Amino acid sequence: MVEIKAAAALFLITFCLSTHPASGSYPRAQNVTWKSTNFKTILTWEPEPSADYSYTVEFYAVNGDRQRNPHCIRSPVTVCDLSSYLTDLNAYYTADVLSEPPLGATSDLIEFPHTSSPRFNPYKDTDIGRPDFKLEVSEDKKKTTLYVTDPLTALFKDGRQLNIRDVFSDQLQYKVTYGKNKSSGKKVYTSKTNVIELSDLDRGQSYCFNVQAYIPSRSMDKQLGEMSQTQCSNDDNPSIFEVYSVGVVAAAIFLVLLLIGLVIAVTVVCCKRRKKALKSGKEGMPLRDV
Repeated sequence: MVEIKAAAALFLITFCLSTHPASGSYPRAQNVTWKSTNFKTILTWEPEPSADYSYTVEFYAVNGDRQRNPHCIRSPVTVCDLSSYLTDLNAYYTADVLSEPPLGATSDLIEFPHTSSPRFNPYKDTDIGRPDFKLEVSEDKKKTTLYVTDPLTALFKDGRQLNIRDVFSDQLQYKVTYGKNKSSGKKVYTSKTNVIELSDLDRGQSYCFNVQAYIPSRSMDKQLGEMSQTQCSNDDNPSIFEVYSVGVVAAAIFLVLLLIGLVIAVTVVCCKRRKKALKSGKEGMPLRDV
C-alpha cells in the first residue's frame, strides 16, 4: 500500500512539473541585439522557441515606464519591430526579452527568465543607408554636378514619411569619394548640401563617384553611412573596347579579314583568267609570212 502511494505521489509531482515548469526551466534569450537602419529598428535574439515556451518583449527609456508591442507578447518568433515605439529619438532604450509559456498556457511562476539588451539611442546608433544620386556634366566639360537624394526613414510625421535630412537637419553632410576611371587614386570632398559641384576635374576624362552620408556629431564608428553605388561620367575619347564589347570587336575584325581575303581571292582568280586568255589568244594567231 505504501509503495502504491509513493508511486502515485511521484506521478503527481512529475505531472505538476511538466504542466507548470519551475523557475529557470524556460531557456533564457541569448544574443539580444538591436538592428537599425534609417530608424527601422528591430530587436533580435536567439534561440528559436519550441512549442513549450514563447517570448515577450518589454522596453523602456531611462527613467521611463515599461512598454510592450502587442505583436511581441508571447510570440513564437525571435524578432520584434520597435520602430514606431521609440518616439523619443534622443532617449536611451533598453529591452528585456522574457521567456514565458506559449500563448494560451498558464504557469505558476511569478517571475520569468529574461535577458536585457544593450542600451540603444536611435539618433546616435541607427545606421544610415546608401543614398541615390544623379550625375550631370556641364556642356563645356568644366563642371560635374551630383544631385543627392536623402534616404527615407521609417519615421512619419503628420502623415508624411521623413527622410534623414528631416531628422538630422544641418548635422547631415555628404562625403564624395571620386577619382579617374580605372585609376587607384582617390579624392574626397565633403558637402553640407544635396547639390554638389566639382570643378577640379580634367576635361574629357571619365571620373567615378561614390556618395555616403556623413554626420560628424556622432561617434567615429557611426559617422559614415553606407556607400552608394558607383556612377561614372562618360569619356570624350573612349577606346574602342570601352565603346564596344570584346565580342563585337572580334567579330568586326573577323569580317574585315574575311572581306580582305575575298578581295584577294577574286583578284588572283581574275589575274589567272586574264593571263590564260592572253596566252590562248597568242596561240590561236596565224604565223606571219616571211
